[in-house]
Amino acid sequence: MKSLGQTPLSVLDLAPIREGKSLADTFAASLTLARRVEALGYKRFWLAEHHNLAGIASSATSVLIGYIAAGTTTIRVGSGGIMLPNHAPLMVAEEFGTLETLYPGRIDLGLGRAPGTDQLTMRALRGHLGPEVDFAEQVQQLQYFFAPIKPGQRLRAIPGANLNIPIWILGSSLYSAHLAAACGLPYAFAGHFAPEEMLDAIAVYRSEFQPSDVLKNPYVMIGTQAVAADTDEEADFLATTLYMRFLGLLRNQRTALQPPIKDTSDLWSPSERAAVLDRLRYAAIGSSARVADALQKLIDLTQADELIINSEPYEDSARLRSFEILASLSTARPRSEAGSRK
Repeated sequence: MKSLGQTPLSVLDLAPIREGKSLADTFAASLTLARRVEALGYKRFWLAEHHNLAGIASSATSVLIGYIAAGTTTIRVGSGGIMLPNHAPLMVAEEFGTLETLYPGRIDLGLGRAPGTDQLTMRALRGHLGPEVDFAEQVQQLQYFFAPIKPGQRLRAIPGANLNIPIWILGSSLYSAHLAAACGLPYAFAGHFAPEEMLDAIAVYRSEFQPSDVLKNPYVMIGTQAVAADTDEEADFLATTLYMRFLGLLRNQRTALQPPIKDTSDLWSPSERAAVLDRLRYAAIGSSARVADALQKLIDLTQADELIINSEPYEDSARLRSFEILASLSTARPRSEAGSRK
């Protein structure tokens, strides 16, 4: 059985925009967090592509990855993920080839197929809505651009070619599990917001996994929400910010991150409360003991090789404290072949 103490922990940052704070404050807070979790021994710091969302500032994901990588020294920095159908694979290869050249051995490329936004914004991003993009074919194109240049090859990624950048398949459905298994790539499941198909997706990935040049055995990273504090009561209070974010998603009301509230009685209807808590069924909220118990249960359930944690209390100090407490629960050090360079 896998233990929490020996499971690598990583960080998923959405560059949350807090009510009353500026975008510059958001980016500065992300860098402060990255430096702190690097010192605490976290394995990766990933940023996720979203667009036209009032509470999230990670739209120019590769630019923000460069900012974080420039301000840190050892932690792996990457995308969780780049929404590949929004981009030409050649451009992604060039961008991440540039990042890998500037920060060698530290860049991860996680790929998703969702638009990371609504239909209107997706149309603006892609310029038109022609035939549906074949995500698997795009992944193959990207791998081609990272491969060694062949004699007579006319189309190349410069930088990008011949760079060993770890590619991950991200997902929240069985489709992504099938693809990651067929490609022999590491798989990151979005348990932090889409727990419904998590166990089935992991089972599909492991049962269908085909060894590849980059990965000999399946490797699963699970995304989860956590709010850790010095007491259970404080954590429950801080977690109301998380509840309000998910309630906004349920109501299709995207707002900046809201300060926590003491009384939630008028916040939601009983059905809304049930829906939010169901979506957060695997969230770890509490003091170190309660959080450790929740995360260990998640590991027992999934046999995850790694956890990537999104923790977004409203105050920067509370977020830093949350990741400090979480780090104290793990003695693992970077050691996975999924994050290594061959």
